[in-house]
Amino acid sequence: MSAPLFSVEGLSVALPDPNRKPLFRPRPMVEILHEIGFEIAEGEVVGVVGESGSGKTTLGRTLVRLIDPTGGAIHFAGTDITHRDDNALRPLRRDLQVIFQDPLSSLNPRLTVGRTIARPLLFHGVAASASEAHDLAAATLEIVGLPPAFSARYPHELSGGQRQRVGIARAIALKPRFVLADEIVSGLDVSSQAQILSLLERLKSELKLTVLFISHDLSVVRRLCDRVIVMRGGRILENRPTGPLFDHPEHPYTAELKAAIPLPEIDPDWLAAT
Repeated sequence: MSAPLFSVEGLSVALPDPNRKPLFRPRPMVEILHEIGFEIAEGEVVGVVGESGSGKTTLGRTLVRLIDPTGGAIHFAGTDITHRDDNALRPLRRDLQVIFQDPLSSLNPRLTVGRTIARPLLFHGVAASASEAHDLAAATLEIVGLPPAFSARYPHELSGGQRQRVGIARAIALKPRFVLADEIVSGLDVSSQAQILSLLERLKSELKLTVLFISHDLSVVRRLCDRVIVMRGGRILENRPTGPLFDHPEHPYTAELKAAIPLPEIDPDWLAAT
């Protein structure tokens, strides 16, 4: 078997406690992740589920080194990235892309959609000129279901679902090896959620994306993901293929999550039909 794209061993993260601010002293540190270990294979879509405060988002952001780990090791494509500084990480940023939960706050309101997508293409050398970057941006918009004319629009002129499509376009335009998708449909209405999930389902198949998909919606995770990591209190309770995990939960907490959230029998073609 080929080596995993991501290999994580004993990963720990501690962050300043936002609820405590002593006078004349730094905030005390709170342990968020506790010696976590797992792997992600190339082309795999891994779901991460758990209650609020379980460490899902911290895990995702630490993987792409938006947060510094306090212990353990992270290997990406065979390279140790655990403690690389920003300069050393810069060559890898093209391959480590993020789709954020709130597309409005993650898009620069002063840039048109076209420039938002084109700028990273120029920065990372994917496009050799502004004209080529503009053409690639327009082509990527079509891939995510938006007309090329949207290149001239600003984020405030788009709906929530359209903004999230722009966020997805910005991430996939660079043809990254890994995408972190953090609660990317939680702020959308039901119709927009269905459209974005349909898009992800198609991109997963067409682009062979490797994705860490963080969500609180078990129905979505069951449909999109090849494997599921269940987290609680900064620890991994289960890490198993999606079908067996939902059919026969091994940890009581996983069974509680499944029982607490309706999981209707899903038509395999329901996303394609939306």
